[in-house]
Amino acid sequence: MQRAARALARRFDEALRPFELTNGQFSLLMSLNRPEPPPMGPVASLLAMDRTTLTAALKPLERRGLVTVESDPSDRRSRVLILTEKGRRLLARAVPVWQRTHEEIEKLVPTLDWNALRNNLRAIS
Repeated sequence: MQRAARALARRFDEALRPFELTNGQFSLLMSLNRPEPPPMGPVASLLAMDRTTLTAALKPLERRGLVTVESDPSDRRSRVLILTEKGRRLLARAVPVWQRTHEEIEKLVPTLDWNALRNNLRAIS
């Protein structure tokens, strides 16, 4: 599984290179693409990473102006993660490439039940 995960990550890294995004950065941006800015804790949990790792992953995206981190208006001790308009535009351009890459991968093993595989992997994570 680890070998397959690395191979898939490399494939998505290559596909997302024109956007200057890694697979992990794309996933992070996708996790922020919601109506209300989420707090750090739930995003870290969704991405299966600790808060320290999430903070480090946010830095290059912040420098590029794709994400901002602000105090939560309802709890100043907490931080919310905001996908900027620039981040939304980049994500909108990258999503079709991400989808196309998924389609290419699924064509490699057309007899596989991809939905079942995704459900099983989701259960493991």
